[in-house]
Amino acid sequence: MSTATLHVLAYPFPASGHVIPLLDFAKVLLSRGVKVTILVTPKTHPLVATNPSPLLQTLLLPEPQLSNPNLKDLADLMNSMRHHHHPLIVDWAKTQSTPPSAIISDYFLGWTHLLGDDLGVPHIVFSPCSAISLAVINSLWRDAPQNHNPQDPNSVVSFPNLPNSPVYPWWQITHLYTDNERGGLEWELHRENTLFNIDSWGFVFNTFTEAEQVYIDNMKKELGHKRVWAVGPVIPIQNGSAEPVEHGGNSTVSQRELLEWLDSREECSVIYVCFGSLAVLTSSQMEVLAQALELSGVNFVLSVRVSDPQGRVQGKAACGFMDREGVKGRGFFIEGWAPQMIILNHRAVGAFLNHSGWNSMVEALLTGVVMVTWPTGGDQYPNARLFVDELGVAIRGAEGEKLPEARELAKSIQKALGKTKERERAEELRDAALRAVRSGGSSQRELDDLLKLLNEVHLGKNAA
Repeated sequence: MSTATLHVLAYPFPASGHVIPLLDFAKVLLSRGVKVTILVTPKTHPLVATNPSPLLQTLLLPEPQLSNPNLKDLADLMNSMRHHHHPLIVDWAKTQSTPPSAIISDYFLGWTHLLGDDLGVPHIVFSPCSAISLAVINSLWRDAPQNHNPQDPNSVVSFPNLPNSPVYPWWQITHLYTDNERGGLEWELHRENTLFNIDSWGFVFNTFTEAEQVYIDNMKKELGHKRVWAVGPVIPIQNGSAEPVEHGGNSTVSQRELLEWLDSREECSVIYVCFGSLAVLTSSQMEVLAQALELSGVNFVLSVRVSDPQGRVQGKAACGFMDREGVKGRGFFIEGWAPQMIILNHRAVGAFLNHSGWNSMVEALLTGVVMVTWPTGGDQYPNARLFVDELGVAIRGAEGEKLPEARELAKSIQKALGKTKERERAEELRDAALRAVRSGGSSQRELDDLLKLLNEVHLGKNAA
């Protein structure tokens, strides 16, 4: 199948957890002979690694400016990108000797459905989150359920159209839905974004059918077509395992020092603790986590953010903890960006306590470690549900702002490093994920189907 004439625009949302997986998928397309133009801003441009492929180019767009005082930062950013980038992309496309064949954009950029119409090409939504969580999001904004008892945070919202008919308390529903006035400007902007996505030509997920077949099938049923593809994990794979390359930042620690510390530990004796690039624990949560690590008696690598936009400094809450008599010598502390794939791939690391963000969970899945979940918001609650209750590869640690009991969390940490059914299942799912991305695997077949359909649309358009 020739894809030499295909030219795909890859348009990520400018946040590292969104940019990185779409860039990884762009590399997959390049490996199939597809020409790719990545749309970047000055802030995201450095994330585009040097790639010698003549099929890769970048289009540098101006940094979107936050200018609407009636919108919070996320909505303002989405709105700004729509109004400032849309006309620039259309004008640029007119100058190309090989016009775009399709645009694949982050699900926060639903308005690019209109851009696809203007360019006369299919618009494909790229989801950096799981199929289960996007199914919840689509259902939520499409059906717009109401909370008839807003004084009770444990009031529930049900999703009867989804597999297993999940029910979530309102405090686990995305704040984009619950914190904004129903029918107000910001609420309507997020709803419009989702409805644009639902009307798109197709969806691509950084997941694989062996993990989420039932949710991929449900998505096809709800959308009324079969243009839904599970092509992941899109993390680079080499020599039968996840390649330990770093995504999106430079580590703040000496890699040599970290590896020497890990090398001195026994196999499967270390738990890695990290809450991603956005989540920040409160001081109370950090103290409970510290107590749990101390009580568990296990070795650990603890990575924390330096600060967040609200000025909370997570690192300070952990500094004194490392000097406690009960943890001296058992821990390695990282303040700032951690070399996550290198840590997870090390033989000494057997478990990962995380916020249930999809990128972290996929990276953990590829290394066969057992996860301890502590979701803090948004799509993380469905992710934790999937990995704990349905796939059986994780242990529930805590949820949201509720403070777990330190001794119970310590027991979960100890269990995650033991020989359990979760470890056996994690290793099975790791092997399934690696098979999926190898030649002939399910994700490769899904990619074949996507490119075949894009070629047919492209050739049909040219024939017309």
